[in-house]
Amino acid sequence: MQLIDLGLDSWFEEHAEEMCGSAYRLARVIAVDRERFDLHDGEHEFFAVLTRKFVQATESPADFPIVGDWVCIEHHEADEFTSINTILPRKTLLRRKMAGEDIEFQMLAANIDTAFIAQSCHLDFNIRRLERYLVMVNQDRIEPVLLLTKTDLISAEALAQVISKIRKAGIDHQIIPLSNVTEEGLDQVRQMMTARRTYCLLGSSGAGKTTLLNHIANASFATKSVSISGLGRHTTVRRRLIILATGAMLIDMPGVRELGVMSGREGIDERFSDIISLGEACRFNDCSHGNEPGCEITAAIAKHELDQDHYNNYLKIKKESEAYQQAYAAKQKKSKSSSRPVRTKIKHKKKY
Repeated sequence: MQLIDLGLDSWFEEHAEEMCGSAYRLARVIAVDRERFDLHDGEHEFFAVLTRKFVQATESPADFPIVGDWVCIEHHEADEFTSINTILPRKTLLRRKMAGEDIEFQMLAANIDTAFIAQSCHLDFNIRRLERYLVMVNQDRIEPVLLLTKTDLISAEALAQVISKIRKAGIDHQIIPLSNVTEEGLDQVRQMMTARRTYCLLGSSGAGKTTLLNHIANASFATKSVSISGLGRHTTVRRRLIILATGAMLIDMPGVRELGVMSGREGIDERFSDIISLGEACRFNDCSHGNEPGCEITAAIAKHELDQDHYNNYLKIKKESEAYQQAYAAKQKKSKSSSRPVRTKIKHKKKY
């Protein structure tokens, strides 16, 4: 293998020459385990650490390497270890708001081309959660593909109804019905994964992601038994980039329990473009989409051309995003203010 086989292109090379110097060595982060970073340089897999200087220069979670990153490294012969000196700019970045009341965000993976969003079409299917996943991947222009798993647990008519719900919500991305039992859809997933491109698997715990990975990678990653309800159980505990025999790369993700929204307008506008277009056609520019005359959104809801739950979810996600952006900006302002040096005025005694 060469670095190009790991996804390196001229865009990353130009940044490496500028940021790392002429004697740089490049590698890609394939796994992170606390303070240890597993890397691949196209020939070997090895681990590296962060120098104290690197750690002291970090200002936010975004400054630390994550799976999928390209990094400049230095091997220290005397001490027999490798250190990470620089992280190259990221083409794409997958992240989410931290669970709970924390206003920080969690970095998931970088430089992803396509995100497979797996959701069981059995008991766990939730169109509103699916919209949240799409906001998360759309905010950084990652191509989404929807995997409807466990099709062997429902009838063909029920599957058609699930797909109809997705289309009525204005979601026009590619959908692949999938079963790890009958192997329906597996070949379709394999065929669309091309060499030198990076994919990731997203979805709730128990959606069948690890079993799917075993099929695609011809591997035997640990899975847990399926419950009586047909729901799987959480297995994957950390993110890891896996190089497939076809040359494609796949990042397996732990199940996401909470999808807090931190997106700016780009991700939301992309996902809810149908609502945005209707709002722009309203008679008044400042239409609140309530009782104003000429409101295209309320008219579309009345005609059943726009789903009320779809619109309500848009309002909820938009409110969450605005609240997060305001809270994060306030925290950044407070942090900068507290880091300013305190100037003490010295009172000089009067001379008599």
